[in-house]
Amino acid sequence: MGTSPPPPGRDPVEEEVDETLLLPPPSSPPLPSSSLEFDRDRHVTYLQMMYHMLPHHYQSQEINRLTLAHFAISGLHILRSLHLVDKDAVVSWVLSLQAHPADDAATHLSTGQFFGFYGSRSSQFPSDNGKVLTHNHSHLASTYCALAILKTVGYSLSNIDSKTMSTSLRNLQQPDGSFLPIHIGAETDLRFVYCAAAICFMLEDWSGMDKEKAKEYICKCQSYDGGFGMVPGSESHGGGTYCAVASLRLMGYLEGDLLLGNVASSIIDVPSLLEWCLQRQASDGGFQGRPNKASDTCYAFWVGAVLRMLGGYKFIDSNALRGFLLTCQSKYGGFSKFPGEFPDIYHSFYGYTAFSLLEEPGLNPFCVELGLTDAAAL
Repeated sequence: MGTSPPPPGRDPVEEEVDETLLLPPPSSPPLPSSSLEFDRDRHVTYLQMMYHMLPHHYQSQEINRLTLAHFAISGLHILRSLHLVDKDAVVSWVLSLQAHPADDAATHLSTGQFFGFYGSRSSQFPSDNGKVLTHNHSHLASTYCALAILKTVGYSLSNIDSKTMSTSLRNLQQPDGSFLPIHIGAETDLRFVYCAAAICFMLEDWSGMDKEKAKEYICKCQSYDGGFGMVPGSESHGGGTYCAVASLRLMGYLEGDLLLGNVASSIIDVPSLLEWCLQRQASDGGFQGRPNKASDTCYAFWVGAVLRMLGGYKFIDSNALRGFLLTCQSKYGGFSKFPGEFPDIYHSFYGYTAFSLLEEPGLNPFCVELGLTDAAAL
């Protein structure tokens, strides 16, 4: 991947990323939409550039290089252009970022360390005096992205040391059921519950988490209005709502198309959740992450994916959504956060996922629970 490496304000798989740093300087002129159609070829060209050489604006995000690689590689898979990726080179690079215990694995596991994947090469570097850097640890979000990349390029996860990863994952779960993203401490919220659930699902090993405790934590995050906050008692948020519902689906607590089943017996308030999600489609056709916020490309996925899991995606105005997304399409490929702004790889990826949900011709179908194409997920 290029020379350097998100969430909407609260991305389920990202931490400590200021998305404004992923954009070109505001002094540059805006890039208008190239057409009234989804310009697949330009999007492929855009992702090829991001795969080979990221612009210098991403230098401050070098530590998140695995995540940016996930956006580029998985994005190309959505666009049915994975053949443009050197799969062997990608596998070799991703595997080189896996954290491994020393000879005495039991001793290292007892220290509480998590043996997943580092976010980039720089996070593996020791300090000059031989001591370990404070950021020299593997991270839940990076581990999710690493496994997602490996599955996307067709690498069998049975070839990695999944047992150590699953065993050490348990070190990150807190007494209330939430997860730390890194063992030295950080905030705990639904983003990392989702990462943990997705990791367990991909490894086909749930020994790394107490599912019951995680379920209880998730249910406590549902707010009075039906949406989910990132932590119990916080404002409902599109990203947090996705993390909650997708986690419960991956963990087997929610079945497909809830609206066709007995919603009264569900562990969450499905009718209120459905109403909250549908209210997030704004008058311009786009989706907002919270009430009274501007429509944002990425929420076409975060909220749209929840509606798909609930069986309520058919209730959205798909033509209006498509129209909004096209106003965020750059003439050079990629999507921006808001209409008329510069594209960035984060919003571009979720723009492609949104068009996949809209069943745009020429795109691979998407597994919303796992955040991968159906082909990679299976």
